[in-house]
Amino acid sequence: MGERKLYGSIIITYRCNAKCNMCQRFQNPSKPEEEISIDTIKKLPEMDFTNITGGEPFIRTDIKEIVRELYKKTNRIVISTNGFFTDRIIDLCKEFPKIGIRISIEGLKETNDTIRGIPDGFDRGYNTLKTLVEMGHPDVGFGMTVQDMNCKDLVPLYNLSNELNMEFATATLHNSFYFVKKDNKIADKLMVAKEFENLINELLKSKSPKKWFRAYFNHGLINYIYEQPRLLPCEMADDAFFVDPYGDVMPCNGLKDKLSMGNLNDNTWDEIWNSKQAKDIRSCVKKCDRNCWMIGSVSPAMKKRIWIPAMWVLKHKIKGNKYSIYENKFIKKNIEK
Repeated sequence: MGERKLYGSIIITYRCNAKCNMCQRFQNPSKPEEEISIDTIKKLPEMDFTNITGGEPFIRTDIKEIVRELYKKTNRIVISTNGFFTDRIIDLCKEFPKIGIRISIEGLKETNDTIRGIPDGFDRGYNTLKTLVEMGHPDVGFGMTVQDMNCKDLVPLYNLSNELNMEFATATLHNSFYFVKKDNKIADKLMVAKEFENLINELLKSKSPKKWFRAYFNHGLINYIYEQPRLLPCEMADDAFFVDPYGDVMPCNGLKDKLSMGNLNDNTWDEIWNSKQAKDIRSCVKKCDRNCWMIGSVSPAMKKRIWIPAMWVLKHKIKGNKYSIYENKFIKKNIEK
């Protein structure tokens, strides 16, 4: 077995019990009989990191078998979930005590339940988090997709994560085939950017180097909101990949239209990864102008070019952990328009 380097995201279902305002995937679900099988999962390559996502992954009743198979070929697994199926999540974590769980919470109670369209969604998700913490589960956190409706809850949610001693991940609105959305948009960019600024300063003040680098990631989200070029190159389809519920191996989930390098139901991994189709798609990725800033593509890019975020962190540590959105000249220009 060679060194495990790849980052894999496996979308095991497009079925979802949430009706999020920034994602219409629930209107375009996959059928259970079409979804990626254990036999197909066995064909995946060795990976350093695997994200299991959806839809809502815990809708699949065979998720234990999926996790068991993936652990044979990956160093770390994190599952992205809305946290609704508490009993299933707790049961899985008892069998796999090292698995990561990231629950999507879009704000405090009223805001979250409005955005995600799940009655009592906040309470269900929060209680799942608390139960995992009480169990002593080591890899727990929640994530938030920041938009106009919930940006004022950004720092309060971060503070809540600190109280529970857990990870806090962020994203912002994107449009793509994956979200089945074309009209996601931040209306008040300056307001949202200022809330990210507040979060970045909180992260920089912490004693955790991991949070300092997370501050850089959030700086990149401001950059993305203002439609600026990416701070780091995207090398999806080289360092990382997605597989959808139908077995198609894709460069990412951020494209306007789905691109497939090949189908894992029909071919081996090596046949797909080394194919002319894959080579052509890598060329498309290098020319891609969407400038997405999602953790799936940014995390490997940050590790590969660690000196770039490290210098940014050092600069702001020297400044006394102070960050201002007005360091970004494009924000000043935007205000002056």
